[in-house]
Amino acid sequence: MSIPKTHPFAFDPTYGMRLQELLAVQPPDEPDGFDAFWEARYLKALDVDPRPVLSRSELTHPDWHVLDLVYHSTGDFRIGGWLLLPRQGQVRRGLVVGHGYGGRDRPDFDLPVRETALVFPCCRGLSLSSRPEISENPSWHVLHNIDKRDSYIIGGCVEDIWLAVSALVALYPWLSGHIGYSGISFGGGVGAMAIAYDGRIDRGHLALPSFGHQPLRLKLPSVGSAQSVQEYQAEHGNVLETLRFYDAATAASGISVPMLTAVALFDPAVAPPCQFAVANSIPKYNEIFILDAGHFDYPGSAQQEAVLRDKIGQFFRVP
Repeated sequence: MSIPKTHPFAFDPTYGMRLQELLAVQPPDEPDGFDAFWEARYLKALDVDPRPVLSRSELTHPDWHVLDLVYHSTGDFRIGGWLLLPRQGQVRRGLVVGHGYGGRDRPDFDLPVRETALVFPCCRGLSLSSRPEISENPSWHVLHNIDKRDSYIIGGCVEDIWLAVSALVALYPWLSGHIGYSGISFGGGVGAMAIAYDGRIDRGHLALPSFGHQPLRLKLPSVGSAQSVQEYQAEHGNVLETLRFYDAATAASGISVPMLTAVALFDPAVAPPCQFAVANSIPKYNEIFILDAGHFDYPGSAQQEAVLRDKIGQFFRVP
């Protein structure tokens, strides 16, 4: 292990916890009505016709046909993104790929998958799915309607993932039952919530997942969106009433499909105990891959990422 010894932060991004302590972190208590809350949202999302529209993209790649994608999500949000189709072989699997809180300006062309249709949605308010009334700055986006449990923007982003699956099934019906999800950081957190309640997703990869163990997330010093939520809580004091229903660790306890979860021992943006709370909550079929650090450059990162990349390729391989 090569956990960073020097860093510019005013706090310790390991929070003084070693691997065995992190592996013992449990999710917070589940609030009454958690499952009913998400099951109702999922059923409502299933009723939405995504009406996907494809058009030729300005982007090109030797291995992929690149198409611009627009589909409709809940609340009549117009979601933009991309669809990649392999130039070689048949399309035998689907994969929805989430993004971090920085949004996305292009698809990932180097994912180690074959014979797979890849959808790269931009969640509401971000990148190709921006709206004037929603800030694209993560520190403000994460606060959008945080005082309203039923309309907090993170719930809408989960629904955008479900509608990405719906769009993929609408375009390629034979992929139903063979669709995976992969997401990092913000995309890992919303992915945990999406996978837990969407039976159409048959496996998932979460890296550095955010939104885990919200009570801890409110307490542990952090940078980025978590810091913004902490500052809001310090001023208003009522944020946990909403956040308990948007806890990726609580949701992860209901995941029953194979999972590959990558978590870090050092991370200034998504506290490691919160990441491990998500990974530890997944009941079975779960491989946990340990990174020395997340959201931070460190010696050996390229080698660790290469090993993880190989695992992702095996995990999503077409039988």
